[in-house]
Amino acid sequence: MTVTDIDIQSRDLYCDGKKFGDELTYERIDGVVTYAVDPENPANAAIADLQNATRGTDGLVRFSGDFTILAPLEGGNGAALLDVPNRGGRVAPRLFNLAPFPEDSNLIEAGDGYLLRGGWTVAFCGWQWDVPRESGRMGLSAPLVTEPDGGRMQLRFQIPSNQDELLLTDQHVGLGPNHVTIPPAILNDPNAELLVRDTPYGAATLVPRDHWTLEEDRVRAAEGFQAGKIYDLLYIPRQCPVVGTGLIAMRDFAVWLKGSTSPVSPVKHVIGEGLSQCGRFLRTFLYNGLNVDEERKQAFDGLLVHVAGGRRGEFNHRYAQPSVQPTPSFGHLFPHADNSQTDPTGTTAGLLDAQRERGGVPKIFYTDTSAEYWRGDAGLTHVELETEEDVPFPENVRRYLFASTQHSPGTLPQLRESKYGPTGNGLNIIDYRPLIRAALSNLLAWVKDDLEPPPSAYPCVSDGTAVTRPQLLGSLTAIIGLALPTSTGLNRIRPLELGSASETGVAWLPSKSVGKPYESIVSSVNEDGNEIAGIAMPDISVPIGIHTGFNPRHPRSGGVGQLVEYVGSTQFFEAAEIERRYSGRSTYLRLIREAAEKLVQERYLLADDVELCVDIAMERYDYAVLA
Repeated sequence: MTVTDIDIQSRDLYCDGKKFGDELTYERIDGVVTYAVDPENPANAAIADLQNATRGTDGLVRFSGDFTILAPLEGGNGAALLDVPNRGGRVAPRLFNLAPFPEDSNLIEAGDGYLLRGGWTVAFCGWQWDVPRESGRMGLSAPLVTEPDGGRMQLRFQIPSNQDELLLTDQHVGLGPNHVTIPPAILNDPNAELLVRDTPYGAATLVPRDHWTLEEDRVRAAEGFQAGKIYDLLYIPRQCPVVGTGLIAMRDFAVWLKGSTSPVSPVKHVIGEGLSQCGRFLRTFLYNGLNVDEERKQAFDGLLVHVAGGRRGEFNHRYAQPSVQPTPSFGHLFPHADNSQTDPTGTTAGLLDAQRERGGVPKIFYTDTSAEYWRGDAGLTHVELETEEDVPFPENVRRYLFASTQHSPGTLPQLRESKYGPTGNGLNIIDYRPLIRAALSNLLAWVKDDLEPPPSAYPCVSDGTAVTRPQLLGSLTAIIGLALPTSTGLNRIRPLELGSASETGVAWLPSKSVGKPYESIVSSVNEDGNEIAGIAMPDISVPIGIHTGFNPRHPRSGGVGQLVEYVGSTQFFEAAEIERRYSGRSTYLRLIREAAEKLVQERYLLADDVELCVDIAMERYDYAVLA
């Protein structure tokens, strides 16, 4: 067991002893967990730079991280949901309990208590080395490489407005101070580089070295940074953490939860959940075959990988910056599909190859929104890269598209500008969270009782529900008032070259494109412009507008024709058109309820959430009619 110490720093009744569901009372436990891992053990062989980390006299590498557990004092369902914190923030309460985004990062609101009513043990494990833990976010004190030889960090910026300086951290616009800045080894390092380009894979221009300065926590440019332009800053940081130990922490904490030394009610099954960055983290975890520990114990019995698309991330290489998203690097590499494929460069591989070799392959749900398809990578998980034919999923996998949705659940009032910058359309307002609650319930039943889940639902070439993005854009031009991206402005994943040492996790960045881009697919649409593949929320199947997984950059933010990744669009029908279709609110309510009950019959929605879906849809109906 690599978990060597559990320092419980607080242990209190949760929500002042409020009872949930079948009279369940919860406690909250917070603390720090210490790990000691053997760099020579085959279970850790995939972790970049672990061999180069400082070791104790016993030959083990030690590190520690935060943990939080919400556990029933008695009873429970015997299962733990292990949430992978997103940039140090706890996700599960917002995703499953419909809780609001907390102003205090240390606060865990119960929301409507869905997970707690169901008897789940809910656990959170810090894994990311560069989050400010003093803010209440959860992180990891990773071990260091004392004498790194080779490699450098790449920070990519595309800002929505002109600026004179940029912080040395991931510029995740709108989410506040989520990360520590990463100082250079040498201030104003003469060998550092700053590149600028117009598109993600466009030709780069080297900014003259005397036109900018590299400081302790920021980079300044004499002529400033222009909105819409893409900048790559390349330098050697002062410290070199073993970033991949975050993957080990998640693995070994999951095993510990099922062990006899865990301080909570008996946990027989652990399901891991990761959203966005953390879904990509779990895809990287599987790619490296990490679901069995040093003693060959299985960590996760099931994984719910949400809005990760076909990407991985910077979670296991030298100078990795885990929060980066669009940077063409390790996270964009082939393979994208679970089963082995051959890409145009002749490489054959599958995401689950290493896990199958090691054993301990879990049951997996992939859930995505339309936004992950429109950004050009989700479709790569189930389409042949050369023939563009459908690829079947393994028996242990289900894939679900939440039709006509965006990366994060939509909200009201409708926003006209995203946290990532100005957009051409109003943001998508569809709240898909009832679907992911049902997905979690179905995954647990599959893990615990071997109850077969409902069939996958996603765009397929064979049945005509899958089309390329340029094909679909051509048919959407008739929708008056809907701003569209250009075909040339769409991001396309392509084969990359990262240098001769990249197999060991040491890359020479920026990457180089070595082949033609992959053409990905999206769902085709009906006469209203709403998607026909996947699972449709009732307010998609009974629409009051067009809802998309794309939204182009507003002209004032530069990068015209490109997408604001992660957000979609909603354009409501005119009030007169809504009245013509439904003849009033009572008819619309009846149709919405029928659509929700149909989803229950198909097992894509929980019976208890029919009223939730009705409330969501009627709130949007009233908003559209009165807008």
